[in-house]
Amino acid sequence: MAGLGMWELGLTGLKVTSIGYGSSPLGNAYGYVAEEDAIASVHEAARLGIKYFDVAPSYGDTLAETVLGKALKTMPIPRESYVVSTKCGRYGGGATTEISFDFSAERVTRSVDESLARLKLDYLDIIFCHDIEFASLDQILNETIPALQAVKESGKVRHIGISGLPLKIFRYVLDRAPEGAVEVVLSYAHHSLNDTSLLELLPYLKSKGVGLINASPLSLGLLTEKGTPHWHPAPLEIKTICAQAAKACKEQGKSIAKLAVQYALRNRNLITTLIGMPSVAEVRENVRIAIEAEHGTLDIDEELLQQVEQILQPVKNKTWPSGLLENN
Repeated sequence: MAGLGMWELGLTGLKVTSIGYGSSPLGNAYGYVAEEDAIASVHEAARLGIKYFDVAPSYGDTLAETVLGKALKTMPIPRESYVVSTKCGRYGGGATTEISFDFSAERVTRSVDESLARLKLDYLDIIFCHDIEFASLDQILNETIPALQAVKESGKVRHIGISGLPLKIFRYVLDRAPEGAVEVVLSYAHHSLNDTSLLELLPYLKSKGVGLINASPLSLGLLTEKGTPHWHPAPLEIKTICAQAAKACKEQGKSIAKLAVQYALRNRNLITTLIGMPSVAEVRENVRIAIEAEHGTLDIDEELLQQVEQILQPVKNKTWPSGLLENN
């Protein structure tokens, strides 16, 4: 079987694979992951052709960056062959540390240096302002992005992006930022079995020449047999109905997580999708699905898909509030 293809990310000049390695599980967000298993999964991803790795300082209060850094130090492929992104502005996130936000020029500038040290890298391909809905969007425009542009000019960062949950935040920033200042958007939990509202944004992003990274096709654990972690912000109605869909899959000997990944990767209008896969087995399974999706040979259970979509219909495109009230 042919390997993973490479795809242009907006106008950045970066080439990424249709699946990227999402590192939030390396911060133990979904349960404990042994460091050696985490590193093995990163190296297996690289060996099987994945060329995009994403992380953030708030994934386990710097734990995920630290573990990924150890893996990157001994990668089986050269640095220039893959893309690394991390984030700034959101911090904490450990077992004993509260989440905090600081998008000031001083903090995000320092954040880049801290991340480079943990990741053991000389430069970042992309730096994202992380979950900007928790800040004044005017601060992001007037302070954070200019500070990151200065960092970019120093050579420590190649491209600047923004991330968050409410889709309206992207239009607000992109309509006001200088052309080319924001080159990438990372959206999560809006292209999945239960929520496809991201698709409405695609023509707009294309018109702006902005690359799109789709993340969390499992909606932060909603679309798994295990169910959501304790911190999941979705309302009870969404959690309950997603659990019913997962149960229906299990009763037929099928995995809702696999179905969700197949569903997300089937849409080739999405250049790349970030998936958490902290084990070698998960990496192999997801790469196989991605290759099948690229070559049009995806063995998706259409009957099961219809059944799951019917179960999820009452919560279709329903989301949850995130950040400041005015940003939702």
